[in-house]
Amino acid sequence: MSELDEAWNLVLAEAERRARSAGRIDISKYLALRNSNDLLRQTGLSWIVDTFTSVAAEANRAGASLQIAHDEAHRFKVGNSTMVGRLLTLRNGIRTLFVEVGWPRTPRDGFVKGGGLARGNIRHLGMKSSDLELLLSHSAGGPPQWLVLAQHRKAQSLRERDAREQISILLDHERTR
Repeated sequence: MSELDEAWNLVLAEAERRARSAGRIDISKYLALRNSNDLLRQTGLSWIVDTFTSVAAEANRAGASLQIAHDEAHRFKVGNSTMVGRLLTLRNGIRTLFVEVGWPRTPRDGFVKGGGLARGNIRHLGMKSSDLELLLSHSAGGPPQWLVLAQHRKAQSLRERDAREQISILLDHERTR
């Protein structure tokens, strides 16, 4: 968690405490929900970045030579909204895989369309047909899950095997798309 995120969490906690002590239960409940959702978002972002990083490190131990870079203050557009979060960049020669995940932080950033907690993209430089659009969503009775959004099909859960497949695409020199 960045220093800015830590400072933001402290400010929200203090605002919730003040709202409770002032009898503003409505504001207190909203801020508690916001804190809870932010924790779910952070956990979801960490899971996907850690999963891809782990699979890439495993590939490197098996002889690949992936370069791994992290950006903890990444901004990207989804429709008219701006997501703020993390970027993982994996490079294999001239081939590049980007994993970007985040959520709007301020009202002017917009909102997460589809009722989700966060959005993301898995993008292959120059291979648009392999790209995936992601939505972090609440699941019925369980932890939030990353869904792969696809046109004209039901959204599917993103799993570790999907990360392995995406990195396999990055490493596959013979593949043409």
